[in-house]
Amino acid sequence: MTATFTAVGVGPGDPELLTLRGARVLREADVVMTPVGDRSDTSLALTIVEQHLDPQRQQILTRTFPMRQSADEQLSAWRVIAGEVAALVREGKQVAFVTLGDPFLYSTFLYLYRELQRDYPDVPVANVPGISSIQAAASLARLPLGLGDETLTVVPATAADAEIEAALERSGTVVLLKVYRAFARLHGLLQRLGLERQSVYVRRIGLEGELLVRDLGQVREDDLDYLSLILVRPAEAKHG
Repeated sequence: MTATFTAVGVGPGDPELLTLRGARVLREADVVMTPVGDRSDTSLALTIVEQHLDPQRQQILTRTFPMRQSADEQLSAWRVIAGEVAALVREGKQVAFVTLGDPFLYSTFLYLYRELQRDYPDVPVANVPGISSIQAAASLARLPLGLGDETLTVVPATAADAEIEAALERSGTVVLLKVYRAFARLHGLLQRLGLERQSVYVRRIGLEGELLVRDLGQVREDDLDYLSLILVRPAEAKHG
């Protein structure tokens, strides 16, 4: 087999949502790399897949992907990790990178992928799709992401109010990501638009502390979590 760097989407949190292909790639890897943030020394993605790994045979590497530092510091860290990945693959190692959700949807992997494409185009890169938190949240809430000719809109909560309002004017479901620090602002916006009771707050899907709240007015301060999102279904009445 040609030595390859493979990003494995491990899903939103429940170990049983890891795909069969993802489990196989992880078992066959020589090196498994897992990301942590600059304020954490543990990797949630790693805990999800631990049962498929063999630390006696495999090299398990934890690398920090800084998200709160300056742009220059972030870029420097990504380039160092990309160089390490390239060196391992060139040695003939199968390298797997575990990432929450799907590798190509707001994933830590994408920062690394960009650096590999630019600086190490000879290094083969593959990926294993994963179930995103968006899909898992919709399943938990039993809320359609798309029906008929509706649109599905995904907006980071860091977007401006005008951009979020424009999304909410469309005919289908809107997914607001990264809502942890923006919840109060989003709640006020949804209240003003009359959408508070058509919104669902979901946190830590498939993990300890999982919570689904169908009335945003009932979400308390200690219910907020970094791993959270809001689903808004403004057009639901049209299909009732």
